[in-house]
Amino acid sequence: MAEGVALTEAFYYILLSLYQPLHGYGIMQKAAEFSGGRVQLAAGTLYGALNALLEKGWIEALPVEAGSRKKEYRITDAGKAAVETELARLEELVRNGRAVTKEGQA
Repeated sequence: MAEGVALTEAFYYILLSLYQPLHGYGIMQKAAEFSGGRVQLAAGTLYGALNALLEKGWIEALPVEAGSRKKEYRITDAGKAAVETELARLEELVRNGRAVTKEGQA
């Protein structure tokens, strides 16, 4: 993740969803599933995020099958690197938070 910026929850869950190719509605369902229903992506949010992720090169659009209107997307190696960087950042946050709160309990 070249910018070193934290991912939004929408970006994070969209990227996780796209480890398997999916279309927009499938991405919405996966994000809700992964978050226990807490994250509900509206169509406008989803397609704005997909465009941003395409521009970053973190996802790619797959060729549309003949007779289908559903565009599918999948994560790229750069997108997987962004997820790994975000996971490391989140793990650090949790480690530091647990260390401080345990110290405060003593």
